[in-house]
Amino acid sequence: MDIVLYALTALLYGGLAVAGWRAHRHTAVEPALAGVPSGMAPTAAPKVSAGMGGLGRALLLVALLVHGLLLHTTIFPQNAMVFGFAFALSAMFWLGAGIYWIESFFFPLDGLRLLVLPLACIASLLPLVFGGVRVLSYSAAPMFKLHFLIANIAYGLFAIAALHAVLMLLLERRLQRMRGMATRHTGNGWLASWLDTLPPLLTLEKLLFRLIAAGFVLLTLTLVSGIAFNEQLVDRALRFDHKTVFAFVSWLMFGALLTARRISGWRGRAALRWVLASFAALLLAYVGSRFVFEVLLHRAVV
Repeated sequence: MDIVLYALTALLYGGLAVAGWRAHRHTAVEPALAGVPSGMAPTAAPKVSAGMGGLGRALLLVALLVHGLLLHTTIFPQNAMVFGFAFALSAMFWLGAGIYWIESFFFPLDGLRLLVLPLACIASLLPLVFGGVRVLSYSAAPMFKLHFLIANIAYGLFAIAALHAVLMLLLERRLQRMRGMATRHTGNGWLASWLDTLPPLLTLEKLLFRLIAAGFVLLTLTLVSGIAFNEQLVDRALRFDHKTVFAFVSWLMFGALLTARRISGWRGRAALRWVLASFAALLLAYVGSRFVFEVLLHRAVV
């Protein structure tokens, strides 16, 4: 049963990703086929988009449902719990794809779709390759299940926020190059046409900080529930291991970013790079530590 879910999940994500890129390539070359000269200013050429229609959204919803069922059956088999860095990445990009699906109803985020779906496809198959995980004996505890759910939603939000930051850095770099050229020639490459599918920078920035604010609240709840659960399990509120340290470092970095944004309106490349650095710290806490222990050191972790 599990292998069928793996195959169906990968086929749905992969098929949607291939269809999206093919549609994008088709719409990107339409201006050239219509006689638009090479090097024409972006303001003179029509902006094209390989948007996701109703069928695409429906298929993505099916992919999300199948992927969610796969995660449930593989992480919680027979009143136990199996987990590891590959499952963490799979769950993170499942939630990320779900957040994109919701966002797509309100904003034209086709460029983000072309990035999220291939990553979700790859991440969904990782547990087949890296299955060396530990079965947790206390997975039935309600406090742990609540902690696990909140944590994964928070990490999904931050994963999408990090992808937003990457897209914004690429878009900002392209705009800087356009301003620095008297002829405003930007080329007709696939990257330029891909970036043309994105909303304006201000819209992306608004979405980015909404995601970070929601993720920060949930990360705070994750840390609080983790402390409460650890105290309930081993009668000790905190265990200062690598996972805890990196989690608190990430929390402090995201908190500093939101504070600076509120007080001084911090924005631009420095803020975007700070987002990526904060997410990297979170990955070291959540995924990186599991990868090191499970794959490199061949040790199970809780």
